Amino acid sequence: MTWTEYWNQDTTIYVNDRHKRVHYERIAQDVRRLVPGPETRLVDYGCGEAMSADQVAAACGQLVLCDSALTVRQRLEARYADRDNIDVISPEAFEALPSGAVDMIIVNSVVQYLSRSEFARLLRVWTEKLRPHGQLVLADIVPPNVSPYADALQLLKFAAANGFAVAAFAGLVRSYFSDYRQVRAGLGFLQLSEVEVLNAMAEVGLLARRHHPNIGHNARRMTFVGGVQVA
Repeated sequence: MTWTEYWNQDTTIYVNDRHKRVHYERIAQDVRRLVPGPETRLVDYGCGEAMSADQVAAACGQLVLCDSALTVRQRLEARYADRDNIDVISPEAFEALPSGAVDMIIVNSVVQYLSRSEFARLLRVWTEKLRPHGQLVLADIVPPNVSPYADALQLLKFAAANGFAVAAFAGLVRSYFSDYRQVRAGLGFLQLSEVEVLNAMAEVGLLARRHHPNIGHNARRMTFVGGVQVA
């Protein structure tokens, strides 16, 4: 099984519908704060269900939702069929975009599911698609010192603050015995230090910095913003 195949099916990542809803609401709120202006053409790369994408679309000129899972794209197309400024594409379609086609790319909770070579290749691709002064946002990067137990604690804190603590605890138990743990062990889970991310972004010509707070609920993970340097 690949990570794409895993996300192309029903998973146990979200403990219930409320968890999924508040998760995507939080991400949309955080992303909106980073949108530079109302004319922005923004790509959410590896967007997942993007249940609150309409909130992000309201803050920019065009929102492009990009996901590798066909079933996810089909649900997105149905959900946002009436939104003129939301498009849904595959990663292959994204790579076919011309150079300098977009103003901002959000890559949230994606890097950990890449190999180091895939991450290096996609960094070049993402950067190449940005316009002058465009920005690449890498979010929810997992540092080497953050364990699954630390992630579980962050989830429980988020659940307690949003009214699904009991379901979260039960969901963590369920996830422990699910295929996610086996897939993660088999395919790998990329964890990068702050220095590694900043260096990698600099190598493709981005002037990068760490952004606080992280996008999403997990304060132990990291977000970085890199800008295209223009001579």
